[in-house]
Amino acid sequence: MKVLVIGGGAREHALCRSLSLDPDVTALHCAPGNAGIAEVAEVHPVDALDGAAVADLAAALGADLVVVGPEAPLVAGVADAVRTRGIPVFGPSAEAARLEGSKAFAKSVMASANVPTARSYVCTTPAEVDAALDAFGAPYVVKDDGLAAGKGVVVTDDLAAAREHALACEQVVIEEFLDGPEVSLFAVTDGETVVPLQPAQDFKRALDGDRGPNTGGMGAYSPLPWADPKLVDEVLRTVLQPTVDELRRRGTPFSGLLYAGLAITSRGVRVIEFNARFGDPETQVVLARLKTPLAGLLHAAATGTLAALPPLRWSDGAAVTVVVAAHNYPGTPRTGDVIEGLAEADAVEGAYVLHAGTKRDEASGAVVGAGGRVLSVTASGTDIADARTRAYEAVSRIRMAGSQHRTDIAARVS
Repeated sequence: MKVLVIGGGAREHALCRSLSLDPDVTALHCAPGNAGIAEVAEVHPVDALDGAAVADLAAALGADLVVVGPEAPLVAGVADAVRTRGIPVFGPSAEAARLEGSKAFAKSVMASANVPTARSYVCTTPAEVDAALDAFGAPYVVKDDGLAAGKGVVVTDDLAAAREHALACEQVVIEEFLDGPEVSLFAVTDGETVVPLQPAQDFKRALDGDRGPNTGGMGAYSPLPWADPKLVDEVLRTVLQPTVDELRRRGTPFSGLLYAGLAITSRGVRVIEFNARFGDPETQVVLARLKTPLAGLLHAAATGTLAALPPLRWSDGAAVTVVVAAHNYPGTPRTGDVIEGLAEADAVEGAYVLHAGTKRDEASGAVVGAGGRVLSVTASGTDIADARTRAYEAVSRIRMAGSQHRTDIAARVS
């Protein structure tokens, strides 16, 4: 199987790494890729938001499967353009990807499917915003209706800050605060059959102790030793399958990766949000534990044959990812800083470095930072404590001026 992965972050590096280890993958391509992905796949320049360009590249490469990583190309209809060319693609249509592209649309789908979620108001005027904030009270949960790269949500006790964020959005969803720990659960689906993966937990805040601004994610771990063993089956029954069934009923079947962000509240499981693609950095730890070859799983979803797939196989151990971010992330991150120690980090037993925002400097040949989240240092171990020790040992070997990372990823559960 020849596979083309679209994207250039750590999620795509994790996908490419797993695909490169799959004996059924005879050729692996990625566009546009990054400095790390280039070591396991042939990279190609492409505008990931240009469906025609992506489809042309897939056709020229003779790709048997295209995997669309990020949300923006999915919402822009890139999967549709590839599908129209008769090439199997892992990723939902633009219409189905509205599940992530519009919080209001997702709330509508959940209401129709009786999926448990937070009570909410969709607001477009200052008067509606004020009424909704007043109705729920603090802590205020304010979500930009559209895509915001993981930074469109504000949770605050400060009414002025909540109102400021809401008024900066064209359309905003204001909802009740959900108590309890958060869980990320991915499911692969072909529009009918739904195959859940193993749950993970990520860390959104920039600083230790869950302080600081929201980010795209500063680390993750899997499995969740504190979670109810029946959690995955419950979420499949009450959230994932009903959502997939409702989208199919609406004539916009969802094929690809359905990501449920969940809160385990005192009143039961509630959906915080849906995403239409693998999450970052949870993908890094989930794929580190997946023993089933990845290409066959994604191809089955793309071709409507998931029901015939054998049950997924998982490692008994654990995985931890620690994100190394650039100076001043998530504000205006500094780029161009040289990254050293990558080989030393990779030499740690059970650990490897996945590139997120990196590129190779043409003049010096050095790998430099090219984004906010620069690296995802991932490690597997016999348990979370073992994986965590290995991940942080690898992080300690990386040198990059001004870099930052959280020191408490998975600390409470190890």
